[in-house]
Parts: sequence; structure tokens; C-alpha cells
Amino acid sequence: MAIELSDPIKIILAIFLPPVGVFLEVGLGLHFWLNIVLTLFGFIPGILHALYIILAK
Repeated sequence: MAIELSDPIKIILAIFLPPVGVFLEVGLGLHFWLNIVLTLFGFIPGILHALYIILAK
């Protein structure tokens, strides 16, 4: 698992704007829409999902 140069930027965005961090990682796919729903239900679930998506790649 290699850490890319853009990963720290994605992680910071995932903390403040979770859907943007997911969008930069996977685009407009299922995970993006799932993250929007999770963020609407609660900010913390959105952040956790975004961090998982970014760090799992």
C-alpha cells in the first residue's frame, strides 16, 4: 500500500467535507452517494466512511 502525494490533501478534505474527499478518490460512484447519505445522517459517520475509502486504496 503506497501513500500518494495527494493523500494528505484528501484526508484533510475528508475531515472537513467528507463527500469531496470521497469524490476525489472514487468519482461519482456508489461510495460518493453513500457518503452523502451518511454525512446527512451525521457528520461523524460521513467522516469515518470517507477516511475508510481514502485509506483502503
